[in-house]
Amino acid sequence: MSDENTQVSADATASGPSRRTIGRVVSNKMNQTVTVSVERLVKHPVYGKYIRRSKKLLAHDADNACKEGDIVSIAECRPISKRKSWRVVEVVESAQSATD
Repeated sequence: MSDENTQVSADATASGPSRRTIGRVVSNKMNQTVTVSVERLVKHPVYGKYIRRSKKLLAHDADNACKEGDIVSIAECRPISKRKSWRVVEVVESAQSATD
């Protein structure tokens, strides 16, 4: 047996690949932490209309690179603090500044 068949990618863990989602940065006032609002559509059980639901998640931003309004991709990781168990993978779309 060779060792090259047993290598695991950086995103995969022993339990499988990590969960990823995309959201908008709503706050970056903390050091190395951003608040990301993730929206999803849910169908109303009786009326059938789609309702927008959102959840705020704290994500680890090691470089302090994210600004408010950025669209970011986040992945689930080990708990870093009491409420922070997500990390910023990449900035998908940068926010346009008000002066431009």
